[in-house]
Amino acid sequence: MSVLATARELLPGRADYNTRPPILRADLLAGITVGVVALPLALAFGVSSGAGPAAGLATAVVAGIVAAVFGGSPVQVSGPTGAMAVVLAPIVATHGASSVAVIAVLGGLVVLVAGAARLGRLVGYLPWPVVEGFTLGIACIIFLQQVPAAIGTTAPAGENPLLAAGTALAHATGGAGPAAWAAGTMALVAVLMLALPKLHRGIPASLVAVVLSTVAAELVHAPVPRIGSLPSTLTLTLPSFAPGAVRDLAGAVVAVAALAAIESLLSARVAATMTRGDPAVGPTRPDRELVGQGLASIASGLFGGMPATGAIARTAVNVRSGARTRLSAITHALVILVVIYAATGLVSRIPLAALAGVLMITSMRMVPLATVREVVRASRSSAATFAVTAIVTVAADLILAVEIGLLVAAFFALRHLARATRAPRGSLPGPALPGDEHIAVFGFEGAMFWGASERVLTDLEDTADNVLVVILRLSRLHILDATGARALGDTIETLEARGITVLVKGIQEHHQHLLTTTGALAKLRHGNHSFTSLDDAVTHARSHVRRKAQLTRTD
Repeated sequence: MSVLATARELLPGRADYNTRPPILRADLLAGITVGVVALPLALAFGVSSGAGPAAGLATAVVAGIVAAVFGGSPVQVSGPTGAMAVVLAPIVATHGASSVAVIAVLGGLVVLVAGAARLGRLVGYLPWPVVEGFTLGIACIIFLQQVPAAIGTTAPAGENPLLAAGTALAHATGGAGPAAWAAGTMALVAVLMLALPKLHRGIPASLVAVVLSTVAAELVHAPVPRIGSLPSTLTLTLPSFAPGAVRDLAGAVVAVAALAAIESLLSARVAATMTRGDPAVGPTRPDRELVGQGLASIASGLFGGMPATGAIARTAVNVRSGARTRLSAITHALVILVVIYAATGLVSRIPLAALAGVLMITSMRMVPLATVREVVRASRSSAATFAVTAIVTVAADLILAVEIGLLVAAFFALRHLARATRAPRGSLPGPALPGDEHIAVFGFEGAMFWGASERVLTDLEDTADNVLVVILRLSRLHILDATGARALGDTIETLEARGITVLVKGIQEHHQHLLTTTGALAKLRHGNHSFTSLDDAVTHARSHVRRKAQLTRTD
């Protein structure tokens, strides 16, 4: 592909927008709706990450606009997310809140390079149970992280969320103290978020719940911790890139970049599925999505924000609200920008327990129970992969969880592939002739690789008794690696040493080179013992049997 064609595919163009009045109106309304939904989430994820509510708002605005303009999904909404907050929390505890902007810029560069290198389609190799287990683990962490705030306390920075939640509950005080007020605020938000959608689906439940709980807390002068003061403007600030600090943050940068790429591409894929068949929605371009997300994180870091990713929940709201182009995501960011300039005083009075309630309910909705049932019932291997990934996510580390999940999924996939590989003994074509009982045909099926070759070929050698000629049918052998080719050659050598003539039939063209370079074909008694037709191989085998029978009678 030429440089010009690549640039056209990865950069914005006029085709990204549709100014027809019905679509324009739908995009604006969808953007306003998502902006209302995203506002409390931006505040909550900023707080839970340790970077602060101002960082969450800056990310929602700056990254929201940049990702919408440069990203590859027409309806994706980007900003701070729960998964990224989970990754950032221990980093902030170790390196301080100032490290977030550095990580956002450097992680964005990594994602940008990945998009330019056209690595966007690699996310398609992530197994479904790994993705769902990863998401469930993140949901559990988000919920556990909110327990201290929900009872009016704070957790030690960087402590495991499960331990922090247990410690907070163990030290919670009874009576009508701050813990009870915070728990009541959280409960009010949770009840409203669950009840309001049942009254009308169009009600922005999270925003209404936060507003009502804040008003109630103000009216009764509830002794609960609040968000506190917020900046009323967005300010361009260059992070400090000291060589020593950058070196210390290298692992965090890689983790953030990997998460940003994975979550954004998964969200874009969900959006593409939801809009499939709608001619007004353009195609999703994974490589351009990485470029857009990389630029969004870089811009966010320059304005004091967090690394950004595509947000699955907000994207789903955007699509369900009628969005057709990226104008809706731009509008959502502008709605939050208006709040930054016009209502920071009001936002500063929001109780932290109210945001905890929003995140608790949000986390409970991240993985529907129906999805969990589907994964668990699909197969024992998918259930095991799902469970292991979720447990490691909560107990250890998100990136480690994906790595272990992939290893578990690969193990089960290879085991299934190995079990599906076989070489059963078949019958000879046509009517039986005298001497055919001394000819054995083995048809290879599946994959002859390091995980299956020894078992299959050992069974074959044990079965090839009382025969004079063995025909190996390789036409249905789909996969062959170097170990399988070498083992096949060893089997040929073993059979020939036992006085059994080996004929090979149907070598596929892409296996020919491997069988030649590993010396497997050189183990055949003659070069003409390789055939393309089973009939020719059987005819040749029968001639060998007759010749050996004649030699036996002569002796």
